Amino acid sequence: MILIADSGSTKTEWAAAADGEMAVLRTQGINPFHMSRETIAGILRDELMPQLDAVAVESVCFYGSGVRPECVPLMEQLLREAFPLAMHVEAHSDLLGAARALCGRNEGIASILGTGANSCLYDGERIVRNTPALGYILGDEGSGAVLGKRFLHDLYSGLLSEEIKSAFESETGYTLPVLIDRIYRQPLANRFLASLSEFVHRHLDEPAVNRLVVQNFTDFLRVHILPYQRTDLPVSFVGSIAWYYQPQLREAAASLGLTVGTVLRSPLDGLVRYHA
Repeated sequence: MILIADSGSTKTEWAAAADGEMAVLRTQGINPFHMSRETIAGILRDELMPQLDAVAVESVCFYGSGVRPECVPLMEQLLREAFPLAMHVEAHSDLLGAARALCGRNEGIASILGTGANSCLYDGERIVRNTPALGYILGDEGSGAVLGKRFLHDLYSGLLSEEIKSAFESETGYTLPVLIDRIYRQPLANRFLASLSEFVHRHLDEPAVNRLVVQNFTDFLRVHILPYQRTDLPVSFVGSIAWYYQPQLREAAASLGLTVGTVLRSPLDGLVRYHA
């Protein structure tokens, strides 16, 4: 059996592939940058191992947020301890996972558009350039968090209609004081802002809302993709924001002379193909 993991801070999906069949297992998220050795070991032992039912694992490939270069040795050691019979163990960033899932062994530009955003120029084997995303306060253009932030800005700055504002407060139950408290005083503001994408998506028939989405993608492509100076390459995407807003994403790309390649909601199937 080979195990391939796609891990975020919230959840990890594990593809367990053997004899041409695949099952997807789930545990809580694993982030070696933020989590202790003991916490990660506990997740592997208490959440993952019982689902495997003592099946021998021969190879483990882990891709996740927080797998920075300095965290790779720790993550690989923990995986070897969990799977002592595995002949092959490797841990990589979620960005390399996205590149491998989207481009395989071909040159291309790979992007993540989910709660956060990231991108890279990939030569078919490794990441050769990366424009830093900087997080949703300083950057993260194109992400769900920035989409939510810009939507609220325009909504309460009077740039969107009163009808949209009324619909938003009625459908979500949020008012400005509640939003201020939730964003500035509660944890995980980026995830909360990204969750507002559900309302935005339901109201894309409002021209101003649709333009806001297109502009969010245009800014991402202008700031993070054009600097690669490879307009000859398609730009491929993974993540829920890219998946659900494909028409707006393609409109933004076309306006800048870029071509959209593959769009995946999750990288897992692509990673299974890569490691087949």
